[in-house]
Amino acid sequence: DAEIIERQVGAFKSAFPNIDLDVKYACKSNTNLSILKKMLELGTGLDTVSINEIKMGLMVGFKPEQIVFTPNCVDFSEIVEGVELGVRINIENLPNLEKFAEKYGNSVPCFVRLNPQVHSQANSDKVNWWHKQSKFGISLDQLPEVQRLVEEKGLKVNGIHIHSSSVIMTPEVFLEGAKTVFDIAKQFPDLEFLDFGGGIKVEVGDGAPVIDLQDLGKHFEPAFQAFCKEYGKPIQLWFEPGRFLIAEAGMLLVTANVVKRNGDTMFVGTDSGFNQLIRPMLYDAYHEILNLSNPEGQLQKYTVVGNICEIDNFAIDRMIPEVKEGDVLALMTAGSYGFSMASNYNSRVRPMEVMVENGKARIIRNRDSFEDLIRTQDGLWNG
Repeated sequence: DAEIIERQVGAFKSAFPNIDLDVKYACKSNTNLSILKKMLELGTGLDTVSINEIKMGLMVGFKPEQIVFTPNCVDFSEIVEGVELGVRINIENLPNLEKFAEKYGNSVPCFVRLNPQVHSQANSDKVNWWHKQSKFGISLDQLPEVQRLVEEKGLKVNGIHIHSSSVIMTPEVFLEGAKTVFDIAKQFPDLEFLDFGGGIKVEVGDGAPVIDLQDLGKHFEPAFQAFCKEYGKPIQLWFEPGRFLIAEAGMLLVTANVVKRNGDTMFVGTDSGFNQLIRPMLYDAYHEILNLSNPEGQLQKYTVVGNICEIDNFAIDRMIPEVKEGDVLALMTAGSYGFSMASNYNSRVRPMEVMVENGKARIIRNRDSFEDLIRTQDGLWNG
């Protein structure tokens, strides 16, 4: 739904009205070219994590300087290719930072991605990026090594980056991490940007608390302005939202193939599975489920599953209006990390994507075909 994307981009920008803000869409959440084009039209930049994402961004019209490249644990050759493509480079580990300093000296600036070691408000080893054992970022005890590269190799650090977490629910906890970053930033004289990453949680219908973005802005703006004044020059603020911009815009439509009882459990078997939406199985993520065919039906308890030959739950013991075979169900907040994490497991095809804009629906990605499944093998298998 293009209108929801527009709403979310506007909401993010309006939360920080008195700051020079650049919103970078974290395109790993959904790299459909039509969505990238929509983000460009709405004035966002692009946060990328692979060379192919960079190329897709350039293809739809983003300028290289609008794109930041933040790969994780990649071979240094990818970083070199990113430099050659002209995008902004964000480095998250010392080995690659050392290679970068050796190769480029002060001729190419870079961001440094830090791990501020701030504990979140939830204990989830799958999404708690801020703690010390996270694989992301350069830890604070390695900062002397970063400073050594600045002094010895002339490394020009023009941006500091952290990745916030969707399990941080209050401005107070966020500001704790921000103040740590402000203190570190004062050690680097060439800064132009401070990047606070993404991870802003969206409402998914499970009743769990979410951070109020407007409230965050009210708390964060004076702190950021005070930092800029102390630093001695204005710094551009970056955020890299993915789910916040795109999750609520998407739904996965499935059909109930089978309604059956096993023991005390009533199952609804659908024509989808974790090959098309893996988040419930991978993260225990909650996706609200609507029965579009019978929205006012009597509520009944169902376990909604997919057609993959494994345990494949979309929801367990969920109250949903009565489901009959052939009903169409909508799995909500599936716009991010839905198609982008889809696979052809069980040799099943990935679905089409449809965008609704200005009251009109158009296909923006065709459904896979059998030919798509074998294209990279065709002509090789019988040799």
